[in-house]
Amino acid sequence: MLKNYLKIALRSLLKQRLFAGINISGLALGMACALLIGLWVRDEMSYDRFLPGVENVYNVRVNYAFNGGATQTALYVPGPLQEAIAKDIPDVAAVTRTNGGGESLIKAVNAKGNRAGVPEKSAKEQGNYVSAEFFDVFPLPAHSGDPKTALAQIDQIIISRKLADKYFPGQSALGKTLQLDDDKLYTVGAVLADLPANSTLQFDWLANFKNIEQPYMAEWDWNSVILYARLVPTATADRAASRMKDIFRRYAKFDNGEVPILHPMTEMHLYGNYEDGKVSGGRIEYVRIFSIVALFILLIACINFMNLATARSSVRAREVGVRKVMGAKRASLIGQFMGEALLMSLLAALLALTLVWSALPIFNQLFNKQLVLDPTDYSLWGMAGGLVLFTGLLSGSYPALFLSAMRPIRILKGFTKVGAGPALFRRTLVVFQFSLSIFLIVGMLVIGSQMRYLRTKHLGLDRENVLYIPLEGAFEQSQKSDLFRQEILRQPAVASATLTNQLPVNVQNGTTDLDWPGKEPNQRVEVSTMNVGSDFIKTMNIDLLAGRDFRAGSPADSSNYVINETAAKLMGMSAPVGQEITFNRGKGRVVGLMKDFHLNSMHQSIAPLVISYFPENTSYLLVKTSVGQTSAALASLERINKELNPSYPFNYHFVDEAYEKLYQSEQQVGSLVNYFGILAIIISCLGLFGLAAFTSEQRTKEIGVRKVLGASVFGIVRLLSTDFVRLVLVALLLATPLAWWAAHEWLGAFAYRVELSWGFFALAGFMAIGVALLTVSFQSIKAALMNPVESLRSE
Repeated sequence: MLKNYLKIALRSLLKQRLFAGINISGLALGMACALLIGLWVRDEMSYDRFLPGVENVYNVRVNYAFNGGATQTALYVPGPLQEAIAKDIPDVAAVTRTNGGGESLIKAVNAKGNRAGVPEKSAKEQGNYVSAEFFDVFPLPAHSGDPKTALAQIDQIIISRKLADKYFPGQSALGKTLQLDDDKLYTVGAVLADLPANSTLQFDWLANFKNIEQPYMAEWDWNSVILYARLVPTATADRAASRMKDIFRRYAKFDNGEVPILHPMTEMHLYGNYEDGKVSGGRIEYVRIFSIVALFILLIACINFMNLATARSSVRAREVGVRKVMGAKRASLIGQFMGEALLMSLLAALLALTLVWSALPIFNQLFNKQLVLDPTDYSLWGMAGGLVLFTGLLSGSYPALFLSAMRPIRILKGFTKVGAGPALFRRTLVVFQFSLSIFLIVGMLVIGSQMRYLRTKHLGLDRENVLYIPLEGAFEQSQKSDLFRQEILRQPAVASATLTNQLPVNVQNGTTDLDWPGKEPNQRVEVSTMNVGSDFIKTMNIDLLAGRDFRAGSPADSSNYVINETAAKLMGMSAPVGQEITFNRGKGRVVGLMKDFHLNSMHQSIAPLVISYFPENTSYLLVKTSVGQTSAALASLERINKELNPSYPFNYHFVDEAYEKLYQSEQQVGSLVNYFGILAIIISCLGLFGLAAFTSEQRTKEIGVRKVLGASVFGIVRLLSTDFVRLVLVALLLATPLAWWAAHEWLGAFAYRVELSWGFFALAGFMAIGVALLTVSFQSIKAALMNPVESLRSE
């Protein structure tokens, strides 16, 4: 019997090639989208799972009260907290500190400091300074050597296998010498296996934290390190955290309500945002969005199948009637039609795997992933098998139940027309399908509009034609960095240059040191802060409302400050220039008032900003190039860099790039909604095309009669298209409230955003109706142009 069912299924597919092709293509596209997103979601959920005993590893953060407002959560914590936890908390097996990581120049040298390799072996590499307990918390596998022993030595370095192969190809790296930042020499004491891409920790070298330890790192009022702790197997996070509650009160000389908390290592990648001292989301929000999009597209594909199957039920009705007369039970008929649906799902899955394999390189590039289709990956086949069962059972369920319930007497007497119930069900499915499509179209329009707003909104400063160069190597000396700036300013392609410790589009440093006359004694306010050199306002083209910029080489300006409008409002100063304030460099006067500019992404409101003239403590050189002379400026900068800082390669980036990186997640979501939204529309149109073709076929004789009676082509096209347009309009009405809510929630994460107007929904409706009309009109026009003699020949 199974063989007979299979034969009938294959014959049915071959006989109805158009509808079978539409069904398989729609299901394949839906499955391909679901597989791609499934692979991405699986990768996101797998972060750090490779670490042995990772369920016992936690990142130690600190909650603190801020000026009586919402609780803040700090990633960087005081250095002494490590020792206090290790001493006082028995639930903690080990605790380690890191500096957060960064890039350093690495050179292969011999033991005397002479270069042992060729110039190509000098490069910037990502690494971390960590305390000796690091491998007690993170037991990473070693490729060679003993990492614990190596880390205990202040003059040894641990490198990844990738770095070992890069700097010492074809030989053992153990015992070789590497130089960091043209300064200290380290002996390679161990080589680690390379970290996988789905690791929160990413580094290629490790060195003992004592190499960078400073006196301020021993202070309780200075957040300077990142801590990780491993609990004993029998401990719970709640019990360990409760024992840490009063640790600041025991050791610190102040009390701002600081309370250590434990953030599970397994959740660091997905849950990175905090609000009022509690986790409030992070990348998990995008995982949810992607999953919903995948489900929507899969549902749209399944709806296509159900629609076409029920629409063509009259074609299979006689077969059902004959089988029932011959004694077939309803259960066997259900099994037959479900089997056909599963067969089509299987064929669609094979096509979907091919599509995924073709699309993965582009997908990986778009989302910065390294996903692969591994034939030996059983979870992949489980995912594909689950999709086959899900789509097959879902899409085949209603057609199977509907067809198997037909009464054989009515069928064999010629009553094969589908009743009002199935027709209503089909319309409902079309409405639901287009509701999902319109939801995605609204998402495309809103996200696209917000991203355009972010790219085009004037930030209050110039970010075009401005590049930044990290001050490293010789340029870490203030005399050298100032000489570098002076040489650059002599170049005709350079309009201006300044020094800064932070990029002005991503100011992260904050302090509570600000004081001014009239401030409440217990008032504790946090302000953003920057250290800059002369010509900062000129280089960034910031509007100066009053006063002046810092003067080059002015000793007096070392105790003066420039503030923004928000800082002036905070201090209640209508004319702040000339007023005395106390800040991190001591007492001084405000010499300039800037118009507000955006210090961070537009997720955040503009914060009060105080700028100090402190060129000796800066990290970047900002260079504004003359219009149209960027290439000439870069050539000059590279030449000067080679003359003044020959050990370090010329490294530059544009401020525009740094600004774009602030919205990388939003750009990825926008790209995903765009691509998969278009695919959802294509899948919907495939189903609509099939329904229109079937409707035209069913009404062939009616169309012929109408044409004989004088109906125009336009009238017939309108007749066949009106029903579908009505369904799309109903879908628009149903989708609008949900789409409005989702768009409002997404835009709510931005302090500065586009207005959510009715225009988005009207445009989405016009697009959906236009696409539906284009899809339906092809079959409608084809039917309207048919010779009525052909359709009425059998009458």
